[in-house]
Amino acid sequence: MKKHLILLLLSFQGLLAQVQFEAKVSKTTLGLNERLRIDFVMNIDGDNFNEPSFDGFRVIAGPSQQVSQSWVNGRSSFEKIYSYYLLPSQKGTLTIRQATIEYNGQLYKTSPIKINVTAAVELPKDPNDTSVSADNNIYLVADISKTNPYINEPITVVYKLYFSHNIGITNLGELSRPKYNDFWSQNIDIKQLVPEEGMFKGEKYRYVVLRKTVLYPQKSGKLKIEPLSLDIDVQLPTNRRNMFGQMVLKDDSKRVSAGAKTIAVRALPEAGKPADFSGAVGNFDFKVTPSKTSLKNGESLDLVVSVSGKGNMKLFNLPKPVVPNALEMYDAVHNEQVNTSLAGMSGKISDSYTIIPQYKGNYPIKPMQFSYFDLGSGTYKTITSSEVMINVLDGPTDTRAVASSSSDKNKITSSEQFKFIKLKTNLVPVAENDFFGSNLYLGLLFAPFLLLPLIVLFKNKKEAIDGDIVGNRIKMNNRLAKKYLSEAKKQINNKEPFYVALEKAMHNFLKAKLHIETSEMSKDNIKELLLNRNAKPEAVNDFIALTENCEVARYAPSSTATIQQDFDKAVLIISELEKQI
Repeated sequence: MKKHLILLLLSFQGLLAQVQFEAKVSKTTLGLNERLRIDFVMNIDGDNFNEPSFDGFRVIAGPSQQVSQSWVNGRSSFEKIYSYYLLPSQKGTLTIRQATIEYNGQLYKTSPIKINVTAAVELPKDPNDTSVSADNNIYLVADISKTNPYINEPITVVYKLYFSHNIGITNLGELSRPKYNDFWSQNIDIKQLVPEEGMFKGEKYRYVVLRKTVLYPQKSGKLKIEPLSLDIDVQLPTNRRNMFGQMVLKDDSKRVSAGAKTIAVRALPEAGKPADFSGAVGNFDFKVTPSKTSLKNGESLDLVVSVSGKGNMKLFNLPKPVVPNALEMYDAVHNEQVNTSLAGMSGKISDSYTIIPQYKGNYPIKPMQFSYFDLGSGTYKTITSSEVMINVLDGPTDTRAVASSSSDKNKITSSEQFKFIKLKTNLVPVAENDFFGSNLYLGLLFAPFLLLPLIVLFKNKKEAIDGDIVGNRIKMNNRLAKKYLSEAKKQINNKEPFYVALEKAMHNFLKAKLHIETSEMSKDNIKELLLNRNAKPEAVNDFIALTENCEVARYAPSSTATIQQDFDKAVLIISELEKQI
């Protein structure tokens, strides 16, 4: 009996000692600028630990390993943990896939974990966080000109990055761009980021303006502007100095967000709203201008309906003129001369109508009205144009009238344009030419024989081109050089892909011009071949120096301005060599 009891206890202890391998996260919902800790915990000393790919995350620390083992009442316990710190790189629902280990020839996997990543949130200050000093000296701010505008009243959003004087910014990368749902938006181009001095929170800071946007709200209520989030590479001062007494800097990366903004948009007042109001908001001038008012039969005139001023110029329709039936009016030609600045849209829009008179006489075009909401006074205003009188000097007289009430229903009103309806017809058969024997028939019959020589010439030409291996290789290298140069321009904000594409563009340029292969691309050989083709020594040296710099620059710190200079230099050098060789 005692023996059976011992076996039962041993089997029960075996059940308790089952292999456990699981993934634990610090949270399942986090903001785009928050960190996530994930621990892979096992109760055995497994082999060949394989981490998941962490798609949608960037590993900022780890893996760190912890092992603990204890004995309690004669029973041992073991725990091994692999820990990572992750930073999400996009919003949405992300999945951390399975990690694996091996133990006694068996493969064990963790369960996948879903993480919900929201927009960036405001982080509490942690005195124990080593990044506090940098966070207290870098701020991304969205300055909004007005938070309670009317519908179609312009507001501006200016994104500024403030940073202390002792911090260096080496690179900026956008994680998420702001979305302007229910707004008409227009970005103001910023050609170059220029550091400026300014006050922030009562202290002196440097700042750069990253983005300027003009917004026109399209509906009333509380409208949300999603935040701009950035990854910033910075250089932070330390307490250490080098042998020359200069302060040692350390590289770090910080993630900042401007935070979501809410705009409370007011609806336009209903009191006093004109019936013909089409949504114009601002301060405008309205004109109806004919190109001429006196014309002869067969001539035409242009009637221009225009609005000029400052406001939502592209977001409303111009009124349409009503003309007498004796004037034939064609569809309008729309024209816009509008500039958009931080103050909003200003300029002129117009519709030009071509009008052709049908009869001699004087024809009035009724006055037109244009209504808009004036932001200055907060009231609706209506501008009425003058009546336009069109004088047609000659041509047929308009004698149209209602059809006569005579019992003769076969007649219509007589005028110079209409005659009596003919009740009888005199149909004459049309002579038809036979297709067979016609010129078209003969042309189609002999066309294949005439085309045969052309087909033979085309085939021979194609075979000659296909057989020209050297020429085809030169053409292919030329195309590749242009392709990679274009790819480098697209990757101008991504350092490593930029320099890879630029290096390939320069190599393919050499292949096309010097008729050499990759194996022949030594520095001395390239220099000798270029000089033999009458290339200038300065251009040759610049080309070789830039080629060597592409490999080094991939891993060295560089700014967007440096990358732009390298691209411009490559285009200039290739253009010079193209002319010289």
